[in-house]
Amino acid sequence: MTKELHRQILEVVALIPRGKVASYGQIAQLAGLPKHARLVGYVLKHLDPESDLPWHRVINSQGKISTSRLNLRGENIQQMKLLEEGVVVLEGKVKLGNYQWIY
Repeated sequence: MTKELHRQILEVVALIPRGKVASYGQIAQLAGLPKHARLVGYVLKHLDPESDLPWHRVINSQGKISTSRLNLRGENIQQMKLLEEGVVVLEGKVKLGNYQWIY
């Protein structure tokens, strides 16, 4: 993967407003990389943990959040960050009709 593709993806993720979410596929499309949703997931998975990029606003196309990043208390970091922004997460899912970012 080139640094240019990585940069394109991160630039789009940076645009997602507080209180909104976008799907991996949506990010890929907006970055000019249609059908590369998995690449978006790869880039975000390998993001520096200290990054202030709003990675937590990216979810799958069914509205499900990631379960891989847990804090020391075993709480889902992505879910906690979304809740702090007013995004309702029920049973690990976000209603895209209510919270999806329309760019």
